[in-house]
Amino acid sequence: MAHSEMHRRLGVLNATSINMSNMIGTGPFITVAGADGILAAMQGPQALIGWLLGAVIALADGLVVAELGAAFPQSGGPYVFLREGFGRWGRLMSFLFVWQFLFSGPLEIASGNIGIVQYLGYFIPGMTPLTTKLVAAAIGGIALFALYRRITDVAKLMMFLWVTMLLTTGWVIVAGLWNFDAKIAFDFPPDAFRLSLGFVRGLGAGTLIVMYNYLGYYQISYLGAEVKQPARTIPYAVILSIFGVLLIDLLLSLSFIGVIPWREAIQTPAIGSVFMERLYGKWAAGLLSVMIMVTAFGSVYALMLGYSRLPYAAAQDGVFFRWLGELHRDEFPHRSLLLVGVLCIGASFFSLGAVISALMTARIVIQFMGQVVAVFLIRRKRPDIERPFRMWLYPLPAILSLAGYAYVFAASGLQFIPYGLATLGAGVVVYFLFLRRAQPGPA
Repeated sequence: MAHSEMHRRLGVLNATSINMSNMIGTGPFITVAGADGILAAMQGPQALIGWLLGAVIALADGLVVAELGAAFPQSGGPYVFLREGFGRWGRLMSFLFVWQFLFSGPLEIASGNIGIVQYLGYFIPGMTPLTTKLVAAAIGGIALFALYRRITDVAKLMMFLWVTMLLTTGWVIVAGLWNFDAKIAFDFPPDAFRLSLGFVRGLGAGTLIVMYNYLGYYQISYLGAEVKQPARTIPYAVILSIFGVLLIDLLLSLSFIGVIPWREAIQTPAIGSVFMERLYGKWAAGLLSVMIMVTAFGSVYALMLGYSRLPYAAAQDGVFFRWLGELHRDEFPHRSLLLVGVLCIGASFFSLGAVISALMTARIVIQFMGQVVAVFLIRRKRPDIERPFRMWLYPLPAILSLAGYAYVFAASGLQFIPYGLATLGAGVVVYFLFLRRAQPGPA
């Protein structure tokens, strides 16, 4: 017989490890360098200021998440925020959140699978495009299998993966700073900081990639029903993970470009392996490649864990397919997990650059901008809702989050903005044509 209740077992350390494992993963190891990376976006190391701009946006939105997550510690996170914040339109907004998730969440998880394969290529050079896609899909299948167990076992494995991530990034940072060459790192091109339309566009493109690296500071809110002392744990985990990842990613980036000239780096997709081989030889490059792959798997694992709670929460609420709302006897939403896992496996067959841009445009309008509007509406119209954590300097963080994500959305490119808007429009049509007919939700 299926259980119908989750228990609160995740503390601050567990919550922070889940967020940070999700946020780092392969991120800086596949997005700093390469033809689609942060350095290439502005053609120079000046692009690293995107880490600081991204941190401002993430922290501003993180305070929004902290306030809403402490007020609504339930499975689904932003799904619940939108439902409660938008009043009579809350049901539509929460459905649209789950709908866009089907177009963005699996892409985000798949980006980790693709990143793992890039570093696997250090050991198996010459893999065909089809082979790389099949291996990426297989990694998604392994993560799905590893998550098919109770949350306490998942949390233990998550801690191991988090420690591996800290060791991996720590090794690169120490090695990079020890061998740091400022002349290489700060070899700026002419007019690198000249304010122009090209600079604004380049910074926007770079910041979009940076925000992909910050994705996950809100991850613990998806597991709100499984968090101990959520009024304390969720805000702590959100804020600590943002500052921790800013420090780690910025130091990683400086370490890379302090050893490998940026013009060479933009031609190097697996920069971590090349970086370590240049400093210590092939044995070190091989070891780091393995550690990066383990770290990346931690991100895939954390993402699939958190996102599996979204369709479950929507099904429990009656706005999504009801059969997804069942719990396994070990108290995890197994049907929802299977749905997310299968979609992730399918998304692993796309290219990394397209995956990152598409997932960001699909997500920004409903999740990030939508939850900012929700916090304004709740503060104004729902004084009955207890808010045990209140964002600092309200309403400044909410305004900064709204403006920052609007900038990133506009910078995503004309080929991807229609994707985001089209998925949103299709969701509205589906809701009114089909879901409104089902009482209380589609079977």
